[in-house]
Amino acid sequence: MKEVILTPEGYKKLQEEIEYLSNDKRREVADRIRIAREFGDIAENAEYDDAKNEQALLEHRIAMLEERLRDAKVINKKDVAKDVVSVGSKVKLRDVTAKQTVEYHIVGSAEANPAQNKLSNESPVGKAIIGHKKGETVEVTAPRGSMKYKILEIKAA
Repeated sequence: MKEVILTPEGYKKLQEEIEYLSNDKRREVADRIRIAREFGDIAENAEYDDAKNEQALLEHRIAMLEERLRDAKVINKKDVAKDVVSVGSKVKLRDVTAKQTVEYHIVGSAEANPAQNKLSNESPVGKAIIGHKKGETVEVTAPRGSMKYKILEIKAA
């Protein structure tokens, strides 16, 4: 399995999700199974089958998240280099062609959320800028074509 890189916030969020699924959600599904059993013959009980399927999916999700948490490498602010782009960096980029400035937080793929400007280190832009320094211009080959970004600022997030 590939290494999972998380920020401290991402690690905490993962712990909270496991906690919720292991307690509240498990109880909910167990109640559904108990109620479905009361409907009678479980051999022809679609409600029971559905609840058991949900239970299997839930247990799989919990196991997967626990494995991800166990294998996670947490990147702390003090571990983040301030002179080169790395996971944990906040980077201000200027799109050379569109003349627009954007700021991204570079995170591991498990935490990526473009809507929150959290870019994966495995995304086209993330991959292209990792290891580069302030002032450098980087060419990014993305599905919608080639773009050039100038790195304006790097700081630990």
